[in-house]
Amino acid sequence: MKLRHLTFRLLEVFSCVIKTGSLSEAARQLHLTQPTVSLQLKRLSEAVGEPLLIMHRQGIQLTDTGQIVYAAALDMLGRFDDLQDQLHSVQAGQHGRFSIAMVNTAQYVLPRLLGPYSKTFPEVDLTLEIGNREQVLQRFNQQLDDIYIFSHPPALDHAAAARFLRNPLVIIVAADHPLAQQPNLTMTDLLKERFLLREPGSATRMLFDGWLQTQGLQLNRSLQMASNEAIRVGVAAGMGIAVISRHVIPPGAAGLVELSVPGFSLESHWHFIVRRDRRLPHAARRFLQFADIQLENCLDPAYVCHETDQLLKDLSALEAE
Repeated sequence: MKLRHLTFRLLEVFSCVIKTGSLSEAARQLHLTQPTVSLQLKRLSEAVGEPLLIMHRQGIQLTDTGQIVYAAALDMLGRFDDLQDQLHSVQAGQHGRFSIAMVNTAQYVLPRLLGPYSKTFPEVDLTLEIGNREQVLQRFNQQLDDIYIFSHPPALDHAAAARFLRNPLVIIVAADHPLAQQPNLTMTDLLKERFLLREPGSATRMLFDGWLQTQGLQLNRSLQMASNEAIRVGVAAGMGIAVISRHVIPPGAAGLVELSVPGFSLESHWHFIVRRDRRLPHAARRFLQFADIQLENCLDPAYVCHETDQLLKDLSALEAE
């Protein structure tokens, strides 16, 4: 093993290949030729003394040794980026970079925080990724981002979570739907209707399916739709009824009515999620500090939870070990 031959460039090339899943795409992003990328990977493998990658038709797979080297590479490159950020901050004020990946529904919440944050820290380079739960979980497993936002956090040992906002679920119908004017509704009345639902695996769907199961209830008719926006528009158009996050419904939304049904009370929480096994960049930490202070100014105070400060303290304790 010749670890003294390791260089930042070898680790940078290796990390880029893993993140992109392609030698050609890594070469394009790094402004190298593909043979050069292959040679760099070979040199890194020789320095470590074991194979790091297995090439399949389906893509690139890390060996056990490759997993260890990849985690170390992310840590070292992240520390080097932090050093650059801190030096820039001394020379030219507040600088830095970090990325957030969030599930689709969070796009109705997070921009209210990001707007004031971006005005306060205009020099911070923020990347925002939006996807369904499965896509964001995949990004979490691949360590592609610094902060993740879920309403149902992954139950993983290396995931640290902090609640920052309550997420109540409500039942909505079109304003001209017969149920909108009907008093004393029960779930039995609603189960006769068609429900517009997100895909299996989405947090709202999992929570609603679990509640139905505990109540011994089952939907008779349903229609799966790709987004909360599509569900909201579909309900307003009379396609059916839906269970949806209250945050998805804009204040004074025309054409929609929220139903009051005894016994139906579902709520989750929006969480900031970070990895315990990855050092949080300075800029990402600064965002969480900002969010903890500004939550009640940016979001409805009735829904705010303050756990972010404790999350930051726990991460600091882990880094000090």
